Amino acid sequence: MAPLIEVKDLHKAFGRNEVLKGIDLTVDAGEVLCIIGPSGCGKSTLLRCLTRLTEPTRGSVRLEGTEVTTADAKTLSELRERFVTVFQAFNLFPHLTVRRNITLPLREVLKVPAEEAERRAMDVLQQVGLQQKADAYPGQLSGGQQQRVAIARALAMQPRAILFDEPTSALDPELTGEVLKVMRQLAEAGMTMIVVTHEMGFAREVADCVAFMDAGKLVEIGPPDQVLVNPREERTRAFLARVLGRQ
Repeated sequence: MAPLIEVKDLHKAFGRNEVLKGIDLTVDAGEVLCIIGPSGCGKSTLLRCLTRLTEPTRGSVRLEGTEVTTADAKTLSELRERFVTVFQAFNLFPHLTVRRNITLPLREVLKVPAEEAERRAMDVLQQVGLQQKADAYPGQLSGGQQQRVAIARALAMQPRAILFDEPTSALDPELTGEVLKVMRQLAEAGMTMIVVTHEMGFAREVADCVAFMDAGKLVEIGPPDQVLVNPREERTRAFLARVLGRQ
């Protein structure tokens, strides 16, 4: 069976600055891939290139067998509905209630009938533990609650995969725990996820595969116990020593 997500020789340059330098990776259905690495190494750019939120310079990205880099606007829109991105910024509409933030894309993008959209909204809010906040506005919620609403909105689209771009980096430790708990539950339920993260504990516990990036290259990829505990590459060891305080 073909991978759900397949990336081959992916490059991205901004002018003379080459941010991605030939990335190759695959993600199977139900797999959790965590991408780690120093700030500015290209992690978020890679994630954005998967659905062409950032236009790759060259290379191939296939989502469910469909080539993203040559997809027309209609196909690309459909792919973004099935491969949903959750960003560091929550991107909620401040003038809409939590419930409306979730039902709006269902009604406007997927053309889901109103009753079904309402049912989905309440189901996913229950899934992230926020059904009691359905009629609250984003400004009345904590940062962790807002991020959980953003995850609920993604879940309501019934995606094939969720792409997380450092979803906890703007949160304090207590609120980070709320969000990571929801993400653990998604992983246990079999949701395919790619997670750009600095949370090494989460990566070790939840990921099926961990990829370490540095300077636009995929330096090392493998099971968490290999990459995070016994890395093969010196650059990986140096990064982890700095991040984890290893000697």
